[in-house]
Amino acid sequence: MKKSRWSAVAVVAAAAIVLTGCGRTSDTGSGAAEASTIGDAKAQGTLTMWAMGAEGEALPAFVKQFEDANPGVTVEVTPVPWDAAYSKFQTAIAGGNTPDLAMVGSTWMADFGDALQTVPTDLSTDGIFPGAIDSTMIDDRATGVPWYVDTRVLYYRTDIAAQAGWTTPPATWDDLKKMAADMQSKGGADYGIRFPAGNDSFQGNLWMPWSNGAELEDGAKWTLDTPETAEALDYYQSFYTDGIANPAADRSAGAQEADFVSGKTPMLIDGPFLIGQLEELGGAGFSDKFSTAVLPKEESSTSFSGGANLAVFDNSDNAASAWKLVQWLTEPETQAAWYDATGDLPAVQDAWKADALASSATLAAFGTQLETAKSVPAVTTWVQVAAAGDAMLEKIRLGQQTPADGLKELQATADQLGLG
Repeated sequence: MKKSRWSAVAVVAAAAIVLTGCGRTSDTGSGAAEASTIGDAKAQGTLTMWAMGAEGEALPAFVKQFEDANPGVTVEVTPVPWDAAYSKFQTAIAGGNTPDLAMVGSTWMADFGDALQTVPTDLSTDGIFPGAIDSTMIDDRATGVPWYVDTRVLYYRTDIAAQAGWTTPPATWDDLKKMAADMQSKGGADYGIRFPAGNDSFQGNLWMPWSNGAELEDGAKWTLDTPETAEALDYYQSFYTDGIANPAADRSAGAQEADFVSGKTPMLIDGPFLIGQLEELGGAGFSDKFSTAVLPKEESSTSFSGGANLAVFDNSDNAASAWKLVQWLTEPETQAAWYDATGDLPAVQDAWKADALASSATLAAFGTQLETAKSVPAVTTWVQVAAAGDAMLEKIRLGQQTPADGLKELQATADQLGLG
């Protein structure tokens, strides 16, 4: 990766918990209108755009290429801090003072969907990872275009695995548990694996229910208390009851990376941003001591799909040109160049053929995992349900609650919240 950065999805979720948790932001637009077209003319006029984090810092210089190809257009990018972005969007929508377009976290689409235009019919999204496309769909309406993507895969220490007798990554749930136990008993690790815990842990562990065939909702109601999810959480809890994972693991910043580099816990599940952090912390040669793999399967290998989308606001004064910028930013060549500039993983699958991505063995697992990754439900109550799920997993991990009792409570909470 070109730089270390926080997971946008994690920051989005944390901000949403603090700043919202109610219904969809009211607006003065009519985003559900029929989709328009953008035509073949070059972009022109002034475009205003908001972008957060490292993307907001890198975009002003990057979009000069778009300006050069469209001499009549000027793109004004406003960098916005992640922790201020949600409330800034709320205020702008309520006051009718939105920019033409913005970067929008994938889990925010339902909250702001009413203020976003429908993607034009002549802006193709063919070739974008399906899970990323799902994050833009609100009531069967495409409210944006995926820009960059994020997913979770398995990180493991190849040197400790070899010492424990493993030369390939685990392919199934049974393999994962056996490998983690062997790395502990034969490889000298304190614990075999670490799972996501604390904030966003429910989202971070969704790969288990999804890989066991569970669905979170059916379009009319939440479907959390199911045999498939209960089996998945029994599997999750067994790592703690069997002593393979540490229920009291240090969750402070940098702790999981330190334990991975030291070999105390040689397997974890996380996103692509972790590669650079591990290489920096481990120092010269450490990249040869770890690898990544798709998550082990039960019925399937299904991880979480996150990232950020590009959306045009309903009251944009220059919508056609705004969509042309979106179109340019999601072309394979542009996506590959954006990865070179920022390390953001391309949403467009053809961009993964670029040398910088295709030549990286560590990134290969992410490209494969994204083919089957799923987005969380695009509903306004997701953040509240996920927060309740975090609390449930905390009790299950600490042995204070059974998965069956936890899911019963979670289902009751979700039923009260509804789908928004």
